[in-house]
Amino acid sequence: MKPINPIKNQYRGINAHLHSYWQASDHWHRFRNVYMTDVMKLMQAQLEPLGYSAEIEESVQIRRLDAALRSPRSDILIKDTLPYSRSSTRAAPTPSALTLDQLYEYEIDDEHPYAAIAIYADGDEGEPVAWVELLSPSNKGRGEDAQSYRAKRRLLLDQGLVFVELNFLHEQPPTFAYFSDYSRHEPGSHPYRILILDPRSSFAAGPVQAVEFDVDDPIPVMTIPLNGDDHIRFDFGAAYRKAFEESRYGRRSADYTRLPQHLERYSRDDQARILNRILAVMTAAQQGVNLDDLGEPLPVEDLPLDEARERWQSLTAS
Repeated sequence: MKPINPIKNQYRGINAHLHSYWQASDHWHRFRNVYMTDVMKLMQAQLEPLGYSAEIEESVQIRRLDAALRSPRSDILIKDTLPYSRSSTRAAPTPSALTLDQLYEYEIDDEHPYAAIAIYADGDEGEPVAWVELLSPSNKGRGEDAQSYRAKRRLLLDQGLVFVELNFLHEQPPTFAYFSDYSRHEPGSHPYRILILDPRSSFAAGPVQAVEFDVDDPIPVMTIPLNGDDHIRFDFGAAYRKAFEESRYGRRSADYTRLPQHLERYSRDDQARILNRILAVMTAAQQGVNLDDLGEPLPVEDLPLDEARERWQSLTAS
């Protein structure tokens, strides 16, 4: 059967075909660099009217503990260009059912995969406003990078920085043991997660914005606190779509007639979502629909996994 590989992302959120491919082929860094660049571009449009700026730094690697703690660096740097025109008082945190104290109560001393973003204020030598990390499998392991990351994260939280973690990797465990482990298919687990940790009032009572989502769910819009009462509502999904389409990832590496690599590493519910998405795309393509002309992803059926797999096998055999 002829490959079906439109330019537009056919999933409503994370593309399961590509994320499986990138993890299996060790090419995650290619997506990470492109995605973070587009995050910076879209953030800049929102930050400039508030008097902040966003920049890409030279290094996208997690540096050793001694260097990272003295002069932390990240993929994206956000600076306050008007530090003296606004109050330096940090806004009171929004009440939350989940706090940093609860997260660290369950913390496990295990290594996790990371990449990075940061948000700074008060010029080149000033203190950061917030810090953003994109998890990366290249930093998986028990080496110095993993140890450095954990120490750096805790230090920045202790200093009162807002900390954002983006987890678009379903094959690795969560960063905090508070959450169910999707990689082991634990009940109630989800493949993707965005955390915003806010220690500005105090570490123990700091609220946590935690949004977990599944295959074919939209990537959420999140509120990122800055200085004082300033904040932005940032659409991480918009940056994802921009990176996906402009880089032609779908054309190069996603074929919707085939299953993602290592399909078994998704939960059964997400496997069913993937197969229902494949069926919708294949059916539309066979009917002559130009998938790149669609304004949004196709609606899908809700077939059980086994029935969806049988129908897919029938379509691929025809």
